[in-house]
Amino acid sequence: MLNKIYETCETKMQGSIEHMQRDFKTLRTGKVTVSVLDNVKIDYYGTPTPLDQVGSVIAADATTIVVNPWEKNLLSDIESAIQAANIGVNPNNDGDQIKLFFPPMTVEQRQESVKKMKTMGENAKVSIRNERRDANDKIKKLEKEKEITQDDSKSAQDNVQKITDKYISKVDTILKDKEAEILKV
Repeated sequence: MLNKIYETCETKMQGSIEHMQRDFKTLRTGKVTVSVLDNVKIDYYGTPTPLDQVGSVIAADATTIVVNPWEKNLLSDIESAIQAANIGVNPNNDGDQIKLFFPPMTVEQRQESVKKMKTMGENAKVSIRNERRDANDKIKKLEKEKEITQDDSKSAQDNVQKITDKYISKVDTILKDKEAEILKV
């Protein structure tokens, strides 16, 4: 039963790291990626719909994203949604498609991206620590119900702490690498 607690704990901690890495895709680094538009949704027949489900979204080059809607009547809705998302550029609507021209990132923008990235990392660490607390609570409950001894409980909590340390260290390593990528000119 302790192994099951360890497995669940590790799985959830790994999920926290994966969630953080998905969040990182919304950050802008030196080269623009279409994932900066992942959180932009338009009202498509009453349903909030991601841009990539109402048209093609491609990175034409390192500084340009082109949104080509499948239905031309959605152009103004897409344009409004992009403006409302406040991603740092104004959409250019040419009647057929929308082009987003991203200027090279300034030092301040890079530092702002690093701040956002560190916040995402801290959120992942909080989630990992919450998983540690949940696992320790389960272990203490087993001890209270006399299913494990006090020594087993102490040993199990030490193991959970080792797992936690491993995942916190992973987060720190990922943050360090991502910061270097963002600040690279």
